[in-house]
Amino acid sequence: MTSIRPVPSDRSDYPLLRTIPTRWSDNDIYGHMNNVVHYSLFDTVVNAFLMERGVLDPHGGDQVFLVVETGCRYFGEMAFPDLITAGIRVARLGTSSVRYEIGLFRNEEAATSAEGFFVHVNIDRRTRRPMPIADTPRSVLESIFRTT
Repeated sequence: MTSIRPVPSDRSDYPLLRTIPTRWSDNDIYGHMNNVVHYSLFDTVVNAFLMERGVLDPHGGDQVFLVVETGCRYFGEMAFPDLITAGIRVARLGTSSVRYEIGLFRNEEAATSAEGFFVHVNIDRRTRRPMPIADTPRSVLESIFRTT
């Protein structure tokens, strides 16, 4: 049985790009960015996008998004003082859930060093039950929808 090794994405695969500096504390004892930092970057870039577009109010909104699934594939190392560009796209948009895919690019490299995903479920803050994504947030999410 032959397995196909995944190929890193390039910048053109993502409709939205955001730049994030690494920090001294991002490096681990092995001299590269610790894997937990990748997940933090994924969360940061997606939630910043949602807040900037008025889709998410984490402190006072009636509805919030919770992460219910996540994953990451690593292609290359990153470390402080690298400058990271995060590419963001929506790969699936359901009634109450959305799957984001995020590519992390090291400095000016064309291919991703890491690619991750997570699934948000839109919930009612009070009842903690899933709710349909309203028209305005859905429109914002559709603006970065792209399948691979």
